[in-house]
Amino acid sequence: MEELPQLISDLALILIVAGITTIVFKRLKQPLVLGYILAGFLASPHMPYTPSIEENESIEVWSQIGVIFLMFSLGLEFSFKKILKGGASPIIAACFIMMCMWGLGCGAGYLMGWSPINCMFVGGMLAMSSTTIIYKAFDDMGLMSRRFAGKVMSVLILEDILGIVVMVLLSAMAVSNKLEGTALILSLLKLGFFLLLWFLVGMWIVPTFLHRNRSFINKETLVIVSIGLCFLMVVVADSVGYSTALGAFMMGSILAETIEAERIDSAISSIKDLFGAIFFVSVGMMVSPADLVAHWLSIVVLVATILVGQALFGTMGYLLSGSSRSDALMSGFSMAQIGEFAFIIAALGESLGVTEGFLMPIVVATSIITTFLTPYMIKLAGKISGTKKEANENVQREVKKEKKTVSPLAGFIRKIILQTVIYGVLTIAVVSLLFVSLLLACRHAFGHWGGNAVCGILLLLLLAPLLRPIVMKNNTSAEARALCNRGGLSALFVKVSIVIRFFFAVGIVYYVINYLSPFRWYWHVLLAVFIVLCIIRSRLVRRISMKMESTFMENLMRRENASGPAYARQLRGRDLHIARLSLPEGSTWSGKTLAQLHIGGRDGVHVAAIVRDHHRINVPGGNSMLFPHDVLEVVGDDQSIEQFNQRMSSEVKKMGDTNADMMQLICIEVGPDTIFEGVFVKDSGIRNQYRCMVVGVEDRKGNMRAVGADHRITCGNKLWVAGSYEELSRLKKEFTH
Repeated sequence: MEELPQLISDLALILIVAGITTIVFKRLKQPLVLGYILAGFLASPHMPYTPSIEENESIEVWSQIGVIFLMFSLGLEFSFKKILKGGASPIIAACFIMMCMWGLGCGAGYLMGWSPINCMFVGGMLAMSSTTIIYKAFDDMGLMSRRFAGKVMSVLILEDILGIVVMVLLSAMAVSNKLEGTALILSLLKLGFFLLLWFLVGMWIVPTFLHRNRSFINKETLVIVSIGLCFLMVVVADSVGYSTALGAFMMGSILAETIEAERIDSAISSIKDLFGAIFFVSVGMMVSPADLVAHWLSIVVLVATILVGQALFGTMGYLLSGSSRSDALMSGFSMAQIGEFAFIIAALGESLGVTEGFLMPIVVATSIITTFLTPYMIKLAGKISGTKKEANENVQREVKKEKKTVSPLAGFIRKIILQTVIYGVLTIAVVSLLFVSLLLACRHAFGHWGGNAVCGILLLLLLAPLLRPIVMKNNTSAEARALCNRGGLSALFVKVSIVIRFFFAVGIVYYVINYLSPFRWYWHVLLAVFIVLCIIRSRLVRRISMKMESTFMENLMRRENASGPAYARQLRGRDLHIARLSLPEGSTWSGKTLAQLHIGGRDGVHVAAIVRDHHRINVPGGNSMLFPHDVLEVVGDDQSIEQFNQRMSSEVKKMGDTNADMMQLICIEVGPDTIFEGVFVKDSGIRNQYRCMVVGVEDRKGNMRAVGADHRITCGNKLWVAGSYEELSRLKKEFTH
């Protein structure tokens, strides 16, 4: 018999222990993350009194897959477009918190007598909170619909992106023992380039592909396609030197803008839960009791630093970004932990050989303790902030911010910079990709100069729809017309901007020609000017360019136009906001109307729309009936939405109650004193009044036959009746009455 692979045995042990601990933590009403970490500690080799796993390497691979799925799901929930809509607020909060916590971590390491490089690495570890842990804690505590949760997740995503910069910075410092400003700037530009490129290309290709093949994509196919796209982006991100978590998040944020986002999230939820559990179990395996005892003081210092630092600087960061006092407290206190990025930075220091070996167990222990305290910090913030609504001053400030108008000059500058950056990034990407891949193939097929000519022609054809918007887009916009009508310097500025953008496009074409052509440079300049002029005047290029842009904008707004309520934007900055809540399976609300549930009167929220599959019921009436898995778009403040969500989640049939609704079959003997003796089946009320059905009649000889509605019930008959337990019990009482 073939021997069972050790990996299967290890997985069996992990999942059984995790299942038991999570049930215990569920009964204790504790976050499941803690149960997973405890399960990892029990199944690790550090625990001699319980069975332990043997192949740590395989489990680590599975845990990395868990991080990928968690970040992918996070991207599906909080899209990149939502972060951009937040403006500068999450950027201000993220930068302030990270700088303060980095400095606080360096100071804590210095007080404990660590070396400068260890202090810098510890500061980097403490600078970023755990996205996956907070996401899981919010989900377990039912806080995902709260307004502050969206702000926290936006800041955490920015922290993850800035975490890559932190890793580059620490690596440069470890190698050269000094801060290289040029390397930092280049790493920031490179990161911004790839993020923008991935988002633009992904938003143009992926939603279009899903939309055109929607009729062929069922649930099974959707799982395969979405996970395949996720891992493709993971491979791309890793190939250019970024974390797999960032790649997974980027693909999730791209798919979040499609109308398939909810279906994808629902389809992969079980896979995410499985691999996510393995990730948190693997974190628990890193804990060694000996290391905890040896470095207990350092652990206590770092835990106190994180709790106090995030509670103080986190709250201050959100206040500086414009959040209300209550939201700032809830947001700052909820970020009081470290997680997966701290482990990555600790591993980076070990791989570079610049940090001490004791940092990893200290960081893991600190992460576990702060993870355990996270829900209690959130509850503490709730008690401190109370249940007060946002201050009126904050509301008025946000309303004024919405009403603030932008001058034509500022609007025009913003538009031309944005279009130049976007199309410039796409142009650079196309040139780089074709020079790397197509040029060698063309030279191999047509010779050196012939291959250069073919490659150059194909490249210029591809660049034409990208170069035209750089020069011509927004030249006739409302802002440009307003500036031209003013005359003087305003009109001159518009004309100068057109000339600058024209020569920018000429410079790109010149670079391509000069790289491929053997002639003199001045011929290349003249040819580049001629080609750009032809591109500008070509109607075909104009149509292609407009079609590409309209496709991108349609993909970007498709989900919002299909399911996103326009009125949600009008609620921003006020106490009210919108939340999308799914009716759970087994809900007692299924089959009831909104009037029967009396949602507005009991919970203080308004059901603005019901989304069922791909259909919407906007402003549903009182007679609108709910069904399982309906998505309710409700409007209210944080307290009312949370109360409504808790009531909806609690009013669910338990597993033990389902037997009462199952169809059962009983036999009832008709005696001379029963009220149904001599009555036709259709007039007995068995179906209409008792909601039961006569499936057959057994005579005195034991013969059973099916009967219709015109059968007369006679004395001595035995009626076989089907129905629910409750209705059959009521019917039997009526027979024997």
